[in-house]
Amino acid sequence: MSDQATVILTAPGPKLEAAVAAAFPAARVLDCLHAMPIGRFEGRVWCFVDWLLPETSGLEMCRRLRDLPATAHSHITMVLEEDDSDARRRAVRAGADDYLLGPLTAETLIERLQRYRATSAGGKPPARLTHGDLALDLAAHQVRWRGKPIPLRPNEFRLFVHFVEHPDQVFSRASLIATLGKECQAIDERTVDVWVGRLRRALRAHGAPDPLRTVRSMGYVLDGIEEEGWKQAG
Repeated sequence: MSDQATVILTAPGPKLEAAVAAAFPAARVLDCLHAMPIGRFEGRVWCFVDWLLPETSGLEMCRRLRDLPATAHSHITMVLEEDDSDARRRAVRAGADDYLLGPLTAETLIERLQRYRATSAGGKPPARLTHGDLALDLAAHQVRWRGKPIPLRPNEFRLFVHFVEHPDQVFSRASLIATLGKECQAIDERTVDVWVGRLRRALRAHGAPDPLRTVRSMGYVLDGIEEEGWKQAG
């Protein structure tokens, strides 16, 4: 994990907090069940939301976190009670980026955080990608359409970066799951349709065109732009 990060839990405890402190000394742990996060956090924000909560549902908590400026673009993991395909789909629709089968132990938490850190690091220097009038700032984790920012969740942003880096290539749902580093999880391939749908709606809502094309029985492709197309600048 980078120098600073925030881990938000709905069921924190001494073991979980001690594990995070030992593995990531610069990270802090917050309890969102008793105090919703406000303000601005330094570094990445990772949320782990339990499916069942004392006074609300995990789905509702997920929606609340997405509505708050402090956590709107955080990575949210839903901790499921059982491995149920309907629950997985509902979690993603409520705003979760992925999910795991509970209970959340210290070992599972640290393993996930280490995986997220490795995936977000990416091994690439900060860069700026463009596709027509769409600009993707990898360092700021932001997409802009003609200078206007388009808020995207982590999965949708990473998918869009992947598409822009590889125009005119059809990607299956399974390959897109692997691109996001989630091939080891029980991710329903239809979850990719939810991610792509969110990406498309976000672009259209801000006046940008939808450059993605659905290829029936195969997956999705971003059609390249004639002449300049896309380019990468330092």
